[in-house]
Amino acid sequence: MTTIQWKVEGMTCSNCALTISRYLEKQGQQNVQVNPIDGDVIFDTVDGSSLDDLKKGISGLGYSVVKDAATQGEDHRKPLLGDNLRRTIFCLPFTLVLMLHMVPGLHIHWLMDPWVQMAFCLPVFLLGMSYFGRSAIQSLRNGMPNMNVLVALGALAAFAYSLTGSIMGWGNDYLFYETAATIITLVFLGNYLEDASVRSTQRELKKLVRSQKVMANMIAFDGEHHEVILPIENDQLKVGDLILIRSGEQVPIDCKILWGEAHVNESILTGESVPVHKLGKDKLVGGSVVDNGTVKAMVTAIGDDTVLSGILTMVKKAQAEKPPVQLLADRISATFVPAVVVIALITLLVNGAVLKEFTPALMRAIAVLVISCPCAMGLATPAAIAVGLGRGARSGILFRQAASLEAFKDIRQVVFDKTGTLTTGSFRISAFEAIGVDDDVFKNIAWSLEKYSNHPLARTITTAFKGRDPIRWSSVEEVKGLGMKAVDKEGNRYMACSWKGLRPEQLTSPHNVFILRNEELIGWIDVEDELRPESREVVSHLHERGIKTILLSGDRQNKCDEIAQKLGIDTVIAEQSPEQKLEMIATLTGKMPTAMVGDGINDAPALAKATIGISLSDASQIAMQSAQVVLMNSGLKKLPEALALGRHTYRTIRQNLFWAFAYNVVAIPVAAFGFLRPALAALSMGLSDVVLAFNSIRLFVKKIL
Repeated sequence: MTTIQWKVEGMTCSNCALTISRYLEKQGQQNVQVNPIDGDVIFDTVDGSSLDDLKKGISGLGYSVVKDAATQGEDHRKPLLGDNLRRTIFCLPFTLVLMLHMVPGLHIHWLMDPWVQMAFCLPVFLLGMSYFGRSAIQSLRNGMPNMNVLVALGALAAFAYSLTGSIMGWGNDYLFYETAATIITLVFLGNYLEDASVRSTQRELKKLVRSQKVMANMIAFDGEHHEVILPIENDQLKVGDLILIRSGEQVPIDCKILWGEAHVNESILTGESVPVHKLGKDKLVGGSVVDNGTVKAMVTAIGDDTVLSGILTMVKKAQAEKPPVQLLADRISATFVPAVVVIALITLLVNGAVLKEFTPALMRAIAVLVISCPCAMGLATPAAIAVGLGRGARSGILFRQAASLEAFKDIRQVVFDKTGTLTTGSFRISAFEAIGVDDDVFKNIAWSLEKYSNHPLARTITTAFKGRDPIRWSSVEEVKGLGMKAVDKEGNRYMACSWKGLRPEQLTSPHNVFILRNEELIGWIDVEDELRPESREVVSHLHERGIKTILLSGDRQNKCDEIAQKLGIDTVIAEQSPEQKLEMIATLTGKMPTAMVGDGINDAPALAKATIGISLSDASQIAMQSAQVVLMNSGLKKLPEALALGRHTYRTIRQNLFWAFAYNVVAIPVAAFGFLRPALAALSMGLSDVVLAFNSIRLFVKKIL
C-alpha cells in the first residue's frame, strides 16, 4: 500500500468531495479522505493501480488533479485572480448593460430590442453553461446531482423562455435575458466570496506551509578545507548536511546542534512564545526561530519525515474526516438537489394555476432553484473543523481525527498516567545499594540492561551510570509493565524490574528498580521525580468543569496516593500492569466517555482504547501513534484548551448546521410565494455560505477558556 496525496481543483461543496470519494473507492482505493475546503485528496493505493488512469477518471468527473508543492515537490501557483473572480469580471459589463432598462426613469430605446438583449446575454450565458452546465451534466451522469444543476436549470429556463419570446414576437413582457445573465454573474460572484471566506479558514495551516520552504546556510568546504557558507533552499538539503543558523533566522529543517547554543522560539509548533534554551546534541525543529545565539547543526530529517510535515499531514487527514454530526447533513445533501427540482416544478404548477399566468410562475420557480443552497449544509462541518484544527495546530494541539473534536464535548472523566504525565519524567538517582557485588559491577549491570529501554526511569539510570563497558547479551527484551530481561554469553539471567518481578520474601522495603541475577537480588535503585508545575492547575480546572479525575499507574499504591493527595485527584488505581490498565480503561469508558493522558509504552493500548487518547509530544513514539490528540508543549498546560476547543468547535458546527437548515427552510418558501426576484435569490444563495464561513472564522479569535 502506498499513500497518495493530491490537490484537486473544482470542488465547490461536500457533494463534490463525495463524488470523488465514491469514484476512488469503486476503483479499489482504500482509506479515501477528501477535503472540500482545500481540495486535498488522500488515499492508499494498491500496488499496480494506475495513477494516470485515476487522474483521468477524476478529470472525467469535472475536476482536475494538480501537483501540490507541500506533498509532491513541485511548485503550484494560483493565478493572480481566482477563476470565479475572473468570470465575474467578464460577465459584469454585459449584465450591467442589461440591467439599465430596469432603472426607474431611464429609457434606452435600442436596449429594448430583444435581439440586442440576447446579444448582451449570450456571452454570459455561454460562459455560465460551459461551467455550470457541464458540471451539472457530469454530476447527473455520476448520480450525484450538485448545486450547479439548480443554477444551470434556472439560467437555462430564463434564457430559453426569453429566446422563445424573441422568436415568437411576444413582446418585452416575455424577455428575461437580464435574469439569466444576473443569475450567472451573481453566482460566480457568490462562489468567489465563498472561496475567499472559506479558504481563510486555512490561514493557520498556510502559515505552517510557508514555514516549510526557506533559505538555509549550508556549510561546505573548499579545496583547502576551509568552511564556505552556501545559501540554498532547504528542500535541497540532505540528511547529514551541516548548516549554520544565526540569531533571528528560522530553523530551515529538522536538525541536531553540533556546536554552539541558542534560545529558540518554538511557538509555531507549541503555541508557547517563551524561548527554549538549546545546547549541543539538542534537536531543533524546522519552522522554529533562533531568538538569540548561533549554532552549527546537522540535518536529521528532510521532506515528509520532518516534524512540520508530519503535523501538516496529520491535520490535513483529520480535516478530510467526517465526524458523526456531519452524517445527517450528508444524507440530506445527497437528496437535496432532486428535492429542490421537485419543489420548483410544484411551484411552477401551483403558481400557474393560481395566478393564471405562466411568466410569474416561471420566475418563482427559477427563484426557488437558485436560492436553494446545498453547499451550506455540506460546508457547515468542514469549515468549522478546518478552523478548529487550525487553531489547535497554532496552539500546539494536534488532532489525528476530526471525530476527536466532537468527542470532547461528552468527556466526563479524565484518566492520568503518573510518570512523565503528571510528573516531569526528569528523575535523579537518590540512592542505590549493591548486594553481594561491587558497586562498579552493579552499575555496569544496571546500565547494560536499562540502555535498551525508553522508560523514563531507565533513561535516568543510563545517564547516571554511563561511560561503562557494556555487557554483551545473547538476548535482551523489554517486558511491558515489568522491566528488562537479558541473558549473557555464559547463560546468566539478569533482570531490571519493578517490585512485581520479586518473590515475596525479597520485597523487604519499597524501591523503584531492582536488579536480579539468576533470580537473586543483587541491588536496588531509588529515584526521585517532581510534579509538573501545571498539574495542580489542570486538575483544578477539570474539577471546576465537573469532570472526574483518576490516577491510573503501575507504581506502588503509597506513591500514587501521595501524588493524588497533592493534586486533589478523585480516584487512585495503582499497581496496574499494561493489561490491567487496558481492562480498566475499557471498564471506565463503558460507564461514561473517558479521556486518558499518558506518555509511555505501557500506556499505548489504554490510549487506543479510551474515548479520546491524549499523548504528550515528548512521549514514546508508540504512545503518540496510539493517541488521537497530541499536546505539543511537552506538558499538560494545553489540556484545558484542547477540551474547550473541542466543545466550541462542536458548538460552531451546530450553529452552522442550524443556519444552513434554517436558511433553506425559510428561503425556499419565500421564493415560491414570489417575494424574491431570481437575481436577488442568486445573491442570497452566494452570501449564505459567506455567513457560514465567517461564523466558523470566529473560532480563531473567540475566547474559549
